[in-house]
Amino acid sequence: MTIPIPTGVFDIVPKPHHGDEWRSSHLWSFVDSMARRLAELYACQEIRTPIFERTELFSRSVGDDTDIVSKEMYTFEDRGGRSLSLRPEGTAGVIRALITERMLHSSGPTRLFYLGPMFRYERPQAGRVRQHHQFGVEVFGVAGPEQDAELVEMLVTFYKMLGITDLTVHLNSLGTGSARHVFVEAFKEFLRPQLGALSEDSRKRFEKNPLRILDSKAPEDQAILENAPSILDFLGAEDKAHFEIVQSILSNQGVSFEVNPHLVRGLDYYQKTVFEITSGKLGAQNTVGGGGRYDSLVKELGGPDMPGIGFATGLERVIHTLLKSRTAAEIPKNPLHIALLPMSEKEVRYAMNVASRLREVGLSCFIDFSFKKLKNTLSRVVDMQAQYVIVIGETEIQTNRLEVKRLLTGEKKIVALEALSSFLQQAVNIQNESI
Repeated sequence: MTIPIPTGVFDIVPKPHHGDEWRSSHLWSFVDSMARRLAELYACQEIRTPIFERTELFSRSVGDDTDIVSKEMYTFEDRGGRSLSLRPEGTAGVIRALITERMLHSSGPTRLFYLGPMFRYERPQAGRVRQHHQFGVEVFGVAGPEQDAELVEMLVTFYKMLGITDLTVHLNSLGTGSARHVFVEAFKEFLRPQLGALSEDSRKRFEKNPLRILDSKAPEDQAILENAPSILDFLGAEDKAHFEIVQSILSNQGVSFEVNPHLVRGLDYYQKTVFEITSGKLGAQNTVGGGGRYDSLVKELGGPDMPGIGFATGLERVIHTLLKSRTAAEIPKNPLHIALLPMSEKEVRYAMNVASRLREVGLSCFIDFSFKKLKNTLSRVVDMQAQYVIVIGETEIQTNRLEVKRLLTGEKKIVALEALSSFLQQAVNIQNESI
């Protein structure tokens, strides 16, 4: 009996079913490589944290009253009676790791990125699954608005590198301290006469976490919130100046944005700058990525009093959005440089020796061990998008001279074995430069 895959998860494979092109492994490799390239351009180092942590890490950081903690976390008790949870987001684990490893110093900023799976129990839909993947960046030790603007620009740059268009940057400030408290009280006073008309979730949030009501997507809440007071009218002088500088730098960098006073994000730890990027090519769930500042979180989790800011973007959403702008066939694949076709078992050892020489100089190489008719084998390597093919028979072994055929043009050249690696290195470089 076939064992089905669990609901809300998926396989990433070389050739998915028609209509599921977003699961193509070459798309994921492309996005991963662009994320790593972006991190390199912005001087960020990689961090990898466990996929499960002690449950209190997330309840303290993300917030007990958030949907993530109250409804969506995969929480279980291990054999030692400890409550553990699969990570629903990346920031808390990164901070825990930095505290554990004593990596947070006042001598300079810490700039990190991560790539990996996150887990939330929710109704599966396009770009929203129970095991999803995120690319995230976290920066610690810099409190100034310049860092906020750079991270917004960095996330926009990532999407541009992928070829994603039709994006909108939404920007807001949640302020800090007493000004935020005054806004919360004013917001509650505004909502109190209309409390009965709010959604059930928003009524529950009213006392414990009223700011989260601003994040509600319920139609009845949206209608009420149209006339709600703006948190931007309550910002203190310092927070207001911080937010104005962020906007000024983004404008100077040519990054278009919209100020959205209802934007709060879905996590409790944010303060000051928050941002989201949405796509006009997606449906109701149109957020591609976002983030914000969390200057108190490191201290709350037991570390030093150190500012932090970060962003995360869901790779499922990224790939769905990417495929609205480009087809899967237009996304570049890692090239197969050479296919070696030994005519029979007698030529296999020689072919493997040739392959070793080529791989040592960085050329990707495939050896066909099927020994099928040459016509059928050539058809397969064309499908694999090999750039060059070498057929190996008794004559090639005896003479140590190999016929190299470029599949795109049919051009052929006889090359001595000793010169083969350097010849193909040069040929591949020339070909790649011309593409």
